[in-house]
Amino acid sequence: MDDSTKRILQRLMRRIPSQMLQTMLGKWAHLSREDLHSLDFTQPKWVLTEHLLALCEENGLRVKHITELEMIYIIENPNQGMWHGFQLLDAEEDAPSIELTQFKKQFKANLTELISNVSIKIKKHTDEAIWIRVAWGDNFTKPNHLKPTYVVHHLQTPYVFVTGLTSKYKPLLNQALVLATRYGSMKDAHLSGRNLTAIRDLLMRQYQQVFPTKNPKPLQEKNPVPRNPNIEKEHAENTENRLQIACEAFGDGTLPQLQKAVYKLETKFRDNSNKTLTGREEPFRGVVEFASTNLLESLRHCVSSGTVSICLGLGFV
Repeated sequence: MDDSTKRILQRLMRRIPSQMLQTMLGKWAHLSREDLHSLDFTQPKWVLTEHLLALCEENGLRVKHITELEMIYIIENPNQGMWHGFQLLDAEEDAPSIELTQFKKQFKANLTELISNVSIKIKKHTDEAIWIRVAWGDNFTKPNHLKPTYVVHHLQTPYVFVTGLTSKYKPLLNQALVLATRYGSMKDAHLSGRNLTAIRDLLMRQYQQVFPTKNPKPLQEKNPVPRNPNIEKEHAENTENRLQIACEAFGDGTLPQLQKAVYKLETKFRDNSNKTLTGREEPFRGVVEFASTNLLESLRHCVSSGTVSICLGLGFV
């Protein structure tokens, strides 16, 4: 093992929590049963790392083997970085028929044609998701395995989820994905967060959301504060309406944990004190960003409490 491979393994060992090490190494195909039994997982991690380095050197493992262990850990624990959602547009006729083998071949061929020094690993997960690990280099440097990009894509869907991608390599990845999936283009879905499952469920509409139909039941407030009976009677109708609107918009079930949403606005600027902007014929363009540890739950609470009002299409006032 060269020094760079050792650094990759050492860094990976620092990332993996001690209680997960035995499970992760057990799923790795490059240690024998005897090797695993020789590791004492009660030792300090630095001692265990030195022992593991010796085993890897003895077995002749290289960087491609170490990155397989990293993929196992990231797939099992995806909430390690900031994920960004993208949507593929303008599907060609044969887009729904793309298979894994064909996708892998096309993606690797397209990306290696765009950039010479690049390392690509593709693995299919049990939930049918395709996981891609890309380590980027350039014409003069080898791929940097310490800063890889991870991509998750479900075939036959127009959605892609990416983490660890810099602006320098974004056009290259976009082009390789578009060509391999038989789409015309790819756009930013303006959804990001550390919870990959939440981002995926929102874009692919996989979460169960309860919408009222006949005899709708208003969303009940948790831990309601005791109120004066007269005041409660006076405001009962407004409170019920707010809860009903919140239920219709967000449901009354558990919501995906979304951290951030970005809205691009194009509207007429209205401010009597600023005649320069108000008198412009061109529309006023701006970006509004909502951020929270659980954005959808926060918005639902704002609507049910009357802090904001809501219109169709989740437009907030």
